[in-house]
Amino acid sequence: MSAATTRSRTPDRLCAEAVDLAREAAEELAAPGVVGEHVAVIAEGDRVVTHFFECTDLGYRGWRWAVTVTRASRAKNVTLDETVLLPGSDALLAPEWVPWSERLRPGDLGPGDLLPTDADDLRLEPGYSGEDAPPPNSPVSHEMAELVEAEDADVTDRRTVVPARGSIAAVAEELGMRRARVLSRYGLHTAADRWDEGYGAKTPMAQAAPASCVSCGFLIAIGGSLGQAFGICANEFGPADGHLVSLSYGCGGHSEAAVMPKPLRPAPPVLDSMAADEFPLRPAPDTGSVPPTDLPAADLGHS
Repeated sequence: MSAATTRSRTPDRLCAEAVDLAREAAEELAAPGVVGEHVAVIAEGDRVVTHFFECTDLGYRGWRWAVTVTRASRAKNVTLDETVLLPGSDALLAPEWVPWSERLRPGDLGPGDLLPTDADDLRLEPGYSGEDAPPPNSPVSHEMAELVEAEDADVTDRRTVVPARGSIAAVAEELGMRRARVLSRYGLHTAADRWDEGYGAKTPMAQAAPASCVSCGFLIAIGGSLGQAFGICANEFGPADGHLVSLSYGCGGHSEAAVMPKPLRPAPPVLDSMAADEFPLRPAPDTGSVPPTDLPAADLGHS
């Protein structure tokens, strides 16, 4: 049974009665047997009406076939406008689309995956290239982009660009610092906060540790500014082996932890077999005599 609903205007009578025309249009577009009952009709405008039919497809629960029909002014023939499948109030919808840059989580990058970084990434800043522009062999330079697009294989020989001797770029390359971009101050802080959260002083492991990593012999020092707060754990039995740990982190595998105590040994038994101890079963009989020490001093020496 049809259930008519209206917006701000009354549906055109001829367009509202064109239910069969709307059903034929929906059945022509849809798969066989997925157009259900006529559930609603609304007025879209003057002599423009949309008919809604239930969608019986199991994959589109709560969706409806929407067929819009119209007619010209003073015309009696109703014509088809459009047919679409629209979600209803209780339709099963896919979650809202989120860009990949916001969906990405640590550990999602796999073998063969490429993770591009924006040119204005706050975690990075220009490196010691000697110029404002990146070096020609940098992956973000215009020269490298042209080489990638070039079809001639001989052009790849131009990728190796030797900086002028004595220039800032030459010194930076000798020190291993000639990179197009390096970590910015913001990038350093975010990385330090992230590492401290996993292996820092506030973790339960560090709270129960006998000492911190700064005094552990298994700590490998690192260079740079981060070396003042972090190091690498080299204890294969520790929970942070191979990880960057805060100097205030700690675990039970500290190199200077208490030495394992030796097993307790019972004391040897003490046996005295040189003499026999008397254990009388009855007390000695009382003779009633008075010991000599109890006699008066004047009677001593007289019979």
